[in-house]
Amino acid sequence: MSAYEAVVGIECHVELKTRTKMFCGCTNAFGAEPNTQVCPVCLALPGALPVPNRVAIAQTLRAGVAFGADIPAFSKFDRKNYFYPDMPKNYQISQYDMPLVVGGEVRYWLEDGTTGSCPLERIHLEEDTGKSTHAGSGDGRIAGSAYSLVDFNRAGVPLMECVSAPALHGAAEAVAFLASLRRTLLELGVSDVKMEEGSLRCDANVSVRLVGTSQLGTKAEIKNMNSFRSVHRAIESEIDRQIALLEKGERVIQETRGWDEIHGVTHPMRSKEEAHDYRYFPDPDLVPLEISASDVERMRAELPELPWQRFERYTGRYDLGAKQATQLIDNPSLARYFDRVVELSRNPQQSTNFVLGELSRLANDTGTPVADSSIAPEALCELIALVEGKTINSKIAKELVERMWAGEGSPRAIVEREGLAQTSDPAAVDKIVEDVLARNADVVADYRNGKTSVAGYLVGQVMKASRGKADPQLVAELVKKRLGAS
Repeated sequence: MSAYEAVVGIECHVELKTRTKMFCGCTNAFGAEPNTQVCPVCLALPGALPVPNRVAIAQTLRAGVAFGADIPAFSKFDRKNYFYPDMPKNYQISQYDMPLVVGGEVRYWLEDGTTGSCPLERIHLEEDTGKSTHAGSGDGRIAGSAYSLVDFNRAGVPLMECVSAPALHGAAEAVAFLASLRRTLLELGVSDVKMEEGSLRCDANVSVRLVGTSQLGTKAEIKNMNSFRSVHRAIESEIDRQIALLEKGERVIQETRGWDEIHGVTHPMRSKEEAHDYRYFPDPDLVPLEISASDVERMRAELPELPWQRFERYTGRYDLGAKQATQLIDNPSLARYFDRVVELSRNPQQSTNFVLGELSRLANDTGTPVADSSIAPEALCELIALVEGKTINSKIAKELVERMWAGEGSPRAIVEREGLAQTSDPAAVDKIVEDVLARNADVVADYRNGKTSVAGYLVGQVMKASRGKADPQLVAELVKKRLGAS
């Protein structure tokens, strides 16, 4: 057991799903030809003035309300000064001491079903930078050997930054936090949060300290992580690096480090800036914002069921496992279908068996989502009722699912038309059992000589003889009874 524990804080940058950019009327869309979605405002040409995007502000406030945060009555925009080639202004319009959202928490769960929460320090709104692409090779002294290109399409896109407290302990908790944050923002519809497209980007602040101590160690900020897998690997690698330094008597330097996906290690990029390095001051082109308390209350009243609430309902009220609950939550259309089936059938267990079992298998095989299939929730409830009423057994039910998926109609109609109802008459089933045992006298002899495993084979033969219509439980009881007779 290690003498050290990790402390992790997460900074998430989320591009908001608005029609236009944060301070101008340029289209906010991914994938256009470079430098085709720009104007004098987002290129910071002389005389251009910003105008805030009301939708982006509302989306940020809605996210804050969903995370249970405080929404101050007043907020403002600030200028954050630093100099990168992909920043047209040489400053970024951001927020410093008066963000739109203060506090709150992200509630999450781990793969084993353990739940937790991590406080948020703030959520603030800013504009995104452009994107640099570095190409070629060499030292750049020879024309064309190495060069950089800048695409300003992304410059000015509304960017919401969610900053957690340093309260996560390890890579697994950090990834669970990110996954829950992402699910919530998807449910709210404020972003598509696609890491592969850059609409969700995160940095991890990692430090280690001796177990039992409360003072934070020196942190390193890790960048360039483009998947949850990368986040997990990068944090674990950085924790190992810092522990190794301390155990050798060396010190951890506060710095920004990049993540090398190929070699699985972090590497130094630059010394870590402090707030005073950015020389924040209120943006003189933008007036302060006044937030209406009635608007905040309306947003709170309009919140949908959030992913962590759905997880608690599925695992608590419906007794689903963590993996089953997560499978549903991560597929919203399937979750809505499932909820409707449970509402109609009042049978969460059978609903889970069919929706996550046969229906999900058919959806994977055919490429058709369950919610878009020929099996409406009402039809599946009819099937569940046939199973629960022992009109059909599980084998016939699986066959019916296939036929319903193919569009053959309601399960009850198929059962009545083709005489598929389960045979539960003890006398009729016992007659089949008697015939099967008579035809398999050698197997019966093996059973009575101590080879009891053959009982399963005999039950299978009875089910086959009944064309799958016999009640399996009754068959097992009658086979056992006859085999036990002298």
